[in-house]
Amino acid sequence: MGLMTVEEHRLIVKSIAHSSWLDETATQAFAEKLAARRAVRRALIELRGDLGAGKTTFVRHLLKALGVQGRIKSPTYAVVEPYELSDSNLLIWHFDFYRFNDPREWEEAGFRDIFASPGLKLVEWPDKAGPYLPQPDLVIDIDMAENTTRNVTLTAYTDIGAELLA
Repeated sequence: MGLMTVEEHRLIVKSIAHSSWLDETATQAFAEKLAARRAVRRALIELRGDLGAGKTTFVRHLLKALGVQGRIKSPTYAVVEPYELSDSNLLIWHFDFYRFNDPREWEEAGFRDIFASPGLKLVEWPDKAGPYLPQPDLVIDIDMAENTTRNVTLTAYTDIGAELLA
């Protein structure tokens, strides 16, 4: 049985929310609220938006709010940056598929095992992974508006995603 693409099975939307982040402080405040939700520890969150929309900035604020110490690198060249918070027993993987050229690399890199394991998965440029990504719990779509404002659409596709938006 082959993997199905998002287009081949209809995602059931549990809930949708809209928000505006007026500046980076608002982005940080949202990230801190999300980090406080227990469900984030087992979520698959996709981040969508153009270059410069603020996806990585959001991830950095979320990881800091979860307790990640030190420099948080963008995984643009490495594809994935793992984090382990031993004090809270939390595993986090931050993926950036922007430079992902061939979705078949997915199998070779062992990503199936990572996505099947417990922990938080944050994915930038999920469309570049083709049909291999599992269904997201939450999609955060960031749209650049005027100045520093970002219009954000949050779509929950699972009970975990709905819990994150509650």
